[in-house]
Amino acid sequence: MLPIIYSDEFLEHKTGRYHPETPERLTAIANTLKKAVFAEKLAWLAPTPVAEKPSLMPLLVKAHTPAYIKKLWEIASTGGGYLDGDTPVSPRSYDVALLAVSAWLDGVDAVLGTANPAFVLARPPGHHAESDAGMGFCLFSNAAIAALYALEQPGINRVAVLDWDVHHGNGTQAIVETNPQIAYCSLHQYPCYPGTGKATERGFHNNVLNLPIPPGSDISVYQPLWETKVVPFLANFQADLLIVSAGYDANAEDPLASINLQPEDYALFTEYCLGLTRKIIFGLEGGYDFSTLSQSVLATIEQCLISEDI
Repeated sequence: MLPIIYSDEFLEHKTGRYHPETPERLTAIANTLKKAVFAEKLAWLAPTPVAEKPSLMPLLVKAHTPAYIKKLWEIASTGGGYLDGDTPVSPRSYDVALLAVSAWLDGVDAVLGTANPAFVLARPPGHHAESDAGMGFCLFSNAAIAALYALEQPGINRVAVLDWDVHHGNGTQAIVETNPQIAYCSLHQYPCYPGTGKATERGFHNNVLNLPIPPGSDISVYQPLWETKVVPFLANFQADLLIVSAGYDANAEDPLASINLQPEDYALFTEYCLGLTRKIIFGLEGGYDFSTLSQSVLATIEQCLISEDI
């Protein structure tokens, strides 16, 4: 059984009628997974309530400044507003964002408990959230916090974060690049929002690999990069756990970028990851075309199940 960590509470982060990061993203994915031929192999798990996760707030403060956390809480508690022009906060956004962090931590627990993959189907996304500012639809840096949490678990000395979202995870990189126990690798369109992620950025411990990809690229560009750059970098780091910031906005149909991947390409990405380890947490980041988003998540999970059956 492959755990899917999900709650309808994630739908309560309201972004507005025309915002691309909408609750319907999760609804579309969940409906697709529940109709999949392998649906009986999925274990739907509710995230641990924040009040029952005492490690969450200390971890949050490791990744984000108290001033930013307070600011986000104040905006939500006074009826909502905006962190920037792209990043709305609704009355329940603070609580939902905390629950999303809890879900990612549950993903760590699930993977370490079974040595098999898990998928965190949560929102808001996180990889653009920096220590002192939310941005780019992101409130808390879910993947970075999950990596910090994993390092507190027995037997975990090194954690890798792989970010295949079409946008560079500036927040994740900024939070983890000073930590020699965490590696960060990102494949992303460049130029594109947020304008970070140059190939010359190597981290403080040679622990960052950024692979900027030109607009219009397809799998013929990605595949050689995986084989000659991504897999060797991750294999050399020898992480005890792999966290994937699984954004699906590099699909050709996605409205927010200009990369031409297809949903089945994510099965190949997943296969490369499984060739390194089965201890993988996949956590949702971007992806704004409901159909290709859903089919891409389906391809990711199906590849995990196929590899388990081999």
